Amino acid sequence: MPATRVLIDLTAVPADRGGVGRYVDGVVAALDGELVLVCQARDRDFYRELAPTATILPQPAWISVTPVRLLWEQFALPLIARRSRVDVIHSPHYTLPFLSRRPKVVTFHDATFFSDPRVHTPFKRIFFTAWIRISARLANVVVVPSEATATELSRYVSRPSGYIVAYHGVDETVFHPPTAQQLSASKSGLQLGDRPWIAFLGTIEPRKNVPALVRAYRSLVAGWRAEWGDIPVLALAGGAGWETDLARELALVRPPAMVRQLGFVDIGHLDGFLGGSLFVVYPSLGEGFGLPVLEAMSTGTAVLTTDRLALPEVGGTAVAYTGVDSTSIEESMQALIADAGERRRLAAAGLARSRDFTWERSARTHELAYAQAALARMVISK
Repeated sequence: MPATRVLIDLTAVPADRGGVGRYVDGVVAALDGELVLVCQARDRDFYRELAPTATILPQPAWISVTPVRLLWEQFALPLIARRSRVDVIHSPHYTLPFLSRRPKVVTFHDATFFSDPRVHTPFKRIFFTAWIRISARLANVVVVPSEATATELSRYVSRPSGYIVAYHGVDETVFHPPTAQQLSASKSGLQLGDRPWIAFLGTIEPRKNVPALVRAYRSLVAGWRAEWGDIPVLALAGGAGWETDLARELALVRPPAMVRQLGFVDIGHLDGFLGGSLFVVYPSLGEGFGLPVLEAMSTGTAVLTTDRLALPEVGGTAVAYTGVDSTSIEESMQALIADAGERRRLAAAGLARSRDFTWERSARTHELAYAQAALARMVISK
C-alpha cells in the first residue's frame, strides 16, 4: 500500500498550549510520512520547526474567531484538501468537514458531554454532543485517548467499527525532574517564595473540582501538626475556564493558609513547578485521559488524583487515589504530608511508569488509523 498523505487541521489549537494543544504538537512531532499541516498564521514558524518535512499552510488570522473557523472548516478546508491531494483528513478536536468526500479521522477527547453534562456550560454541552454524533457517523476512524473514553462513548454513540485508542505521551525534554537551577528559576519566575507548595495544574473549570480542593486545603491547615513542618501553599496553575464556586471558597481562606492563583504557567516553568512541589493533587471528576497527571509523574513528584474514568489507566499503582469530596481529599493529602517515605516511593514509581507513555507510540497508532481510513478511499475508487 502506498504512503498515506495526511492533512491535519491544527487551526483549533489555542495560542496557550493546554492539553489538546500538547496532544496535537506531541503527535505531529513524532509522525512519519507525508504531512500537510493547516494552522493558524501565528503558528506557522512553530510548526515549520516542529515538523520540518511537512507542508505548512497557514491560514488568515480571522479564522481565530471560533464561529468563523467553523465556517472555514466546512467550506474552505475541503478545497485545501483537494488542492493538496491528500488521502486522509485528520480533525483532532471533535468537528470535521462534512462536505469533503475524502476519508476522515477525528479525535474525541472525552465523553463527559454525555456522561457528566453538569461540568460543562449548556452551550458547550449542546454543541459538542451534536458534533460528536455527526462526526462519529461521518468519520471513517475515530481516535480516543483511553479505553475508558471508548467505553463511555460506546454507551452514547453507536459506531459499528468502534474506536481506536491512542494513549497520549509526555515530552521528556519539557517534563522531567528539575535540576536545582530549573527549580530556582521556576520558583523565582512564579514568585512561589520559600514555603513548600502543593501543586495543581489544569483549566479552572467545574470538572477539575478545584473548590473541593480549596475546602480540603483549608481543613488541612486548620488541623496542621508541628511535626509536619512548614505549612505549604496551595498553588493553582491553569487558564481560566468557567467556575462559579471557586471565588467563594477562596474568600474563606485565612492565614496561615495561602492559596496562590498563578493563571496560565509558561511551559518552561512546569518542570520546576510540578517537580519541586510536595506533591501534585488533581481531584478531577473525570478525564478522557488526564495529561496533567502523566506530566506530573514525569517530573518525579508524587501525585494524588481520583479513580474516575481514564485516570487509573494513566496512574496505575504509581499514584495515590482519593475520593472527589473535600473530606476524602483532605484525608488523602494529610496521609501524604505525614509520610515522606510514601511520597518518595510514589515519585519514583510515577517517574518509571511515565516512560511507558510516549508520543512516538501514540504517533504509530495514529498512523495505523490513517492507513485504515485511507483504505476507504481505495475501496471507493474501485
